[in-house]
Amino acid sequence: MDVFGPALVLGALAVALVLCVHVLSAAVRLRRGPVTVEPFLSGAAVTEHAVSRYHVRWYAVTLLFLAFDMEMVFMYPWVLVVADKGAPAVVEMFAFLAVLVAAVVYAWREGAFRWT
Repeated sequence: MDVFGPALVLGALAVALVLCVHVLSAAVRLRRGPVTVEPFLSGAAVTEHAVSRYHVRWYAVTLLFLAFDMEMVFMYPWVLVVADKGAPAVVEMFAFLAVLVAAVVYAWREGAFRWT
C-alpha cells in the first residue's frame, strides 16, 4: 500500500476537485429559460443545423491531418533511440516515411487536397 498511497491520494484529490467544480458550476449557472435554451447567434434566430454548414471534404482533410499527426507521435520516440539502435532504426523510419509519402501521393491523385 505504501507504493500506491500517493497515487490514491492524487486520484482522490482529482475526484474531489471535479466534484467541487461541478457543485460550483451548478450554483452559479443560469436557470433554464427561453433565453438560455437556444444557441446564441448574434441575436438572430437559428435557421440551420450547426453541422450542416461544413462540407464533407473537411472530414477527409481532418483525417489526413490526424494521419500526419500520428506520424509525429511515432517520430518523437524514434529520435530518442536512433543513436542506440543505429542503421536499422534509420532504415525502418525511412520505410515508415515511404508509406506516408505513398499515402500523400494517393490522396493528391484522388483530389483530397483540392479546395474547389
